[in-house]
Amino acid sequence: MIADINSVCTYCGVGCDITGQVKDNKILKIYAQNDGYVSQGKLCIKGAKGFGFVDSADRIRNSRVKKSFIEKNLEELPRELKARAKTLKEFDEEYFETPYEFTTSLAAWKLMEIKDTYGRHSFCGMGGARTSCESSYMFQKFIREGMDSPHVDCCARVCHSPSLKGMKPLIGEGAATNPFDDIYKTENIIIMGSNTTEAHPIVANRIIKAAKAKTANVTVIDVRNIQIGKYGKELVIPYEANLLVLNMMAYVILSEKLYDNNFIDSRCVGFEEYKKSILNDPYANPEYMRKIKGYEDLADSIPEVAREYASKQSMFFWGLGITEHLDGSYAVMAIVHLALLTGNIGKTGTGLMPLRGQNNVQGACDTGCLPYFDPDYAKPKEIGLMTPQLIDEMLKGKIKAMYVMGEDIAHIHPNQNKVHKALENLELIISNELFMNEITKKADIIFGVKSAYEKTGVYVNAMRRLHLSQPLVEADMPDDWEVLRDIENKIKGEFIYETSEDVWNETKEKVKSRFSGATYHKLSKNRNRGMQWPIEKEDTPILHLEQFRTEDGKGYFQYHQYKLREQIKKLVNNEVFEKNEFYLTTGRTIVHYNNAAQTIRSEALNSRYDKDIVLASKEDEEKIGANHIIMKTQYGETAIMPIKYTKNIRPGTLYTTFHHPQSKVNFIFGDEADELILTARFKSIRVEIEPIKG
Repeated sequence: MIADINSVCTYCGVGCDITGQVKDNKILKIYAQNDGYVSQGKLCIKGAKGFGFVDSADRIRNSRVKKSFIEKNLEELPRELKARAKTLKEFDEEYFETPYEFTTSLAAWKLMEIKDTYGRHSFCGMGGARTSCESSYMFQKFIREGMDSPHVDCCARVCHSPSLKGMKPLIGEGAATNPFDDIYKTENIIIMGSNTTEAHPIVANRIIKAAKAKTANVTVIDVRNIQIGKYGKELVIPYEANLLVLNMMAYVILSEKLYDNNFIDSRCVGFEEYKKSILNDPYANPEYMRKIKGYEDLADSIPEVAREYASKQSMFFWGLGITEHLDGSYAVMAIVHLALLTGNIGKTGTGLMPLRGQNNVQGACDTGCLPYFDPDYAKPKEIGLMTPQLIDEMLKGKIKAMYVMGEDIAHIHPNQNKVHKALENLELIISNELFMNEITKKADIIFGVKSAYEKTGVYVNAMRRLHLSQPLVEADMPDDWEVLRDIENKIKGEFIYETSEDVWNETKEKVKSRFSGATYHKLSKNRNRGMQWPIEKEDTPILHLEQFRTEDGKGYFQYHQYKLREQIKKLVNNEVFEKNEFYLTTGRTIVHYNNAAQTIRSEALNSRYDKDIVLASKEDEEKIGANHIIMKTQYGETAIMPIKYTKNIRPGTLYTTFHHPQSKVNFIFGDEADELILTARFKSIRVEIEPIKG
């Protein structure tokens, strides 16, 4: 008998409602209901075809301990663990297959030994966004309370931490202000630094529909021509120019007096000082663009975009093309300024829309998986270190143990030569995972855990919408939160939870200002629609209606000047570019997701894109003269990668994806990062290329 079970897709930040057709505990098909609120009856290829990993022969369905770890620690083990360690069953050349109860005992013993020897700051945890809110809440609680360490971080560090840092001080929240469906109610849409059709396709569907219906104008601002640009105006900008362009838009709005005086007077603070700073900033005048060779036309097109944004009901969407820069947080602040200047916030059809990468990265941040925020963005009793700082502490020998939950730090983070060296310094790595990926291969203790399609849990998508998932199929592995509970129970014995609902009931009280009314019962009644936080009796589709969520209810202006550097600096100064010198940006392809651990094991997806490809300008084809290249920086080099020439890339620039670890793309990035929040500059780096002929 075939059963249709409603749940939620947990790939990207759109967080579509899904229905799985299941027979004999096997997923036959995944589709969207016609009345699905987020999906609108359509799924992208990942949502529809990306479930093959669930039954993959490569799934970790047991617990494993590295043989070398047992050998190294055998003499120190407590008597009962030592006796059992001598009877372990071999899994392969590197690992023993270990009973779950033994493995949790072993993990608890080693964690306490490291803490007793090196102190509580010698332990850290990374992860949280590839699992449910219940598990992300439990993860930070395990680290902060179970191990008494402040060092917890998640994948927001390499994606949207600058969105939170740029928005929260100015308007009190670092989250999307409006529902996706406001796309149908707006007059004007700006998309900046987001390849929306590839990374968030179901949002792109709405934008394309609005553009075709001529209900909204669309402007796309990016360093290359992308598909969604075909549906409106497209501005191709130089590398490192985000803050430059955004301040220029503000300059036009201010100099032409297009701002909303009533809104600013009644709801904002710091306007006059901000206005003076922008109007006296030589980089903010769009005429500066005439100095940048190849981009002179932007001096005319940027004012047009600014006037349209100010004169219409407008929404602003952005992705990692904004945040993964040296000035990512400042660029987000500049986007917020545009909304404050024009009153394009706090009402239907307007707003600020950061397009989150993973479906529960919003939820992981809400539940406290950041070193500088407790759950509900409360101030922690002790602020921990961010991931790049933790890597440095590993190299110094101060961090000795790390718990990783669904975060492949040995693949998706920058400066991988440094990361790999740091990981070698650890005495203990514990990993909760579905597959042996780059970090799990380095783990001493591994717990195979349930995937999103095998468990109950709450996920918060990019528009603050809580969805309650339910299992499509049954699995006998534990959930992430259960592993953490069972280890803690052998350390302190204070985590008393029987079900995921028990964990959620505590979570929603600890995230009270956002989740307090979101009971499992209420979320299950709204399973297809979801509910947007803050949730009390009802949910809240639009934020900042009458006041901002700052302490005084006001919106703040916080000006930051653009700094001339890299490609723009060379173009302005007419410096010569070397023959093998290019500027690279990175991004996703529609069939893969982040480190691709799940999607490469879904043949319907991986067969369409089984290796990372470099895109280059057709105009550079003769100059490069090869169909494969290696990209190099002072930090490392990629593997040999295929190169494809296209009209969509500007001369002197390159683009590649980073999904396949064998490409080694993240080995060429260094420690350069957002100066406020340490998010790596993945979207702009100068590389030297070595053409590989043949």
